[in-house]
Amino acid sequence: MKIWVDADACPNVIKEIIFRAANRTGTFVTLVANQYIATPPSKYIKAIQVHQGFDVADDEIVRLLNQGDLVVTADIPLASEAITKGALALNPRGELYTTENIKARLQMRDFMETLRNSGVETGGPAALNHKNREKFANCLDKLLLTHS
Repeated sequence: MKIWVDADACPNVIKEIIFRAANRTGTFVTLVANQYIATPPSKYIKAIQVHQGFDVADDEIVRLLNQGDLVVTADIPLASEAITKGALALNPRGELYTTENIKARLQMRDFMETLRNSGVETGGPAALNHKNREKFANCLDKLLLTHS
């Protein structure tokens, strides 16, 4: 299993958890972003900078990932594409996207986008908290144990 990180919007605290897990387990991690992303020195961690543009990083992740890989993203359409390719998808709050829940997530995302486009203030997600970080770390560890 390789880990692909949608790095433009991934919180730094989540990246740090991923870096520690990669070094601890010997799992290769690639961060993909349309800006420079600093990574710690490690043979397991690298970053790819893609051109600016809508979904360019997402498209690169989908192009490079293989069945059984893990994508870390809060982007629901990217998660859906990863699942379609046979990969796993985990959001930074520790919620695993699955074939069972992705369709409902896409529908809710589209509904909220429709509300926002019609002028309704929907607000954003709550700030990432300690419980979210812990849930992410635990889920990541479990995935790495069962899929390595």
